[in-house]
Amino acid sequence: MSDSRSASKRYLHKIQKIVDIQQKVIYFLLSITFAFAATYLLVSPELDKAQVYILFLLFLSIGLWATEAIPPFAVGLLIFVFLVFALGGLYREIDPENATIMVQKYVQTWANSVIWLMLGGFFIAEAMRKVGLDLSLFKMAISRFGTKPRYILLGIMLVTAIFSMIMSNTATTAMMIAAITPFLDTLERNAPFGKALLIGIPAAASLGGMGTIIGSPPNAIAVDALNNHGIEFGFLEWATIEFPVALILVFLFWLFLIKKYVPKISSIDLQFLNKPNVIEDSSFFKLKKKAVLLILFLTLALWLTSNLHKIPPSAISLLPITLLTMFRIVSGDDVRKLPWDTLMLVAGGLSLGLAIKETQLAQHYVTLLSSYEFDFYLLAIVFSLLTVICSNFMSNTATTTILIPIAIVLVSQYVEVLPIVIGLSASAALFLPVSTPPNAIAYSTGKLNLKDFRQGGIVAGIIGPIVIVGLVLLLNKLL
Repeated sequence: MSDSRSASKRYLHKIQKIVDIQQKVIYFLLSITFAFAATYLLVSPELDKAQVYILFLLFLSIGLWATEAIPPFAVGLLIFVFLVFALGGLYREIDPENATIMVQKYVQTWANSVIWLMLGGFFIAEAMRKVGLDLSLFKMAISRFGTKPRYILLGIMLVTAIFSMIMSNTATTAMMIAAITPFLDTLERNAPFGKALLIGIPAAASLGGMGTIIGSPPNAIAVDALNNHGIEFGFLEWATIEFPVALILVFLFWLFLIKKYVPKISSIDLQFLNKPNVIEDSSFFKLKKKAVLLILFLTLALWLTSNLHKIPPSAISLLPITLLTMFRIVSGDDVRKLPWDTLMLVAGGLSLGLAIKETQLAQHYVTLLSSYEFDFYLLAIVFSLLTVICSNFMSNTATTTILIPIAIVLVSQYVEVLPIVIGLSASAALFLPVSTPPNAIAYSTGKLNLKDFRQGGIVAGIIGPIVIVGLVLLLNKLL
């Protein structure tokens, strides 16, 4: 009997695999069809060949990112291939001698400052995980918030938000959920407080990631766009404006959670925090932990004072990368496990944004709209809401890559505001489990339903743009 069940499961698994492949193929073909149709509708005689190619690539990327017919990072690689072969062939016809140089810049986004900045953050996060520093700081922080459910929730969300400013929000969510799993296992499946924790952690990771450039890829893309337009924006400038925005949104989301999920108990047993640590406790291990702490504080200090010593934040990222590998805290195996797919996605997105700028594609359509007058504040709200909506259904990195080049040429005043608003708004998309990797991690615990994300997603999608636009405009004027 058991053999027949196993055979049935294997057969169903094969069928499901075939169905999934067929679905991906259909989505891929639909994406290509969409790209051809959208390009045909928007093309005009004024566009040259390079602009038409980029227009097609833009819509193809949107289709593939939205449907996930191929993995998001693979779309980034596809962008490289398309730009090299399509524009490379075109440039060889126009200027054979300089064609290679003209195409190289699209591949050189791998050496972009954004990539190195993010890579430094990845190394720091991996080092903290290896020496157990992440869990130690989590326990130390939570123990200071008492035993009342609402304050424990606030403490966990604040710790998550702070960690997500220096680590990947995906890694932060995985770490935090792993840390509270022993406690979650003591609760009933539909316990309100358990749901509050599982919804609050990924929300705090996404919203908290707004606080620093390395907190989320959209932040880095926004800064890169500003730097490309001659607006110097460093680590400290971003943190000065965006850190308050992140904390306010986390606090507002906490208020929503305690209103919706009010635990009936007056205190929580925190004995799960005293579970013996399985991490090695030798003197050498403690020394490595201290070394990671020193490197972390040194790197953060240099990032925050970059205006004084004039060392670019991307160059400072070489410090943790070099020291952590030199002292063998991060090994070769650890490096291979880093989220290189995220870097591929970001690098491809940067290349697409560069191509849109270099070919003046966005400028062409902005010129067509020049006869209309757009209110700046209305534009900020519209782009913020549009970013949230798109980021709920496709990669937030892809969304910012597409919208920022368009937005930045639509305004003549406060040019620095729209890229920042778009970069931040991308992190406020929390409506679906697939909207962000942190949401997906929380959903994978099996303790949440799809509908559990909806109300929080609506709250973040409405309050987020209001707070982001309002505070960014206010702080921009004050600073």
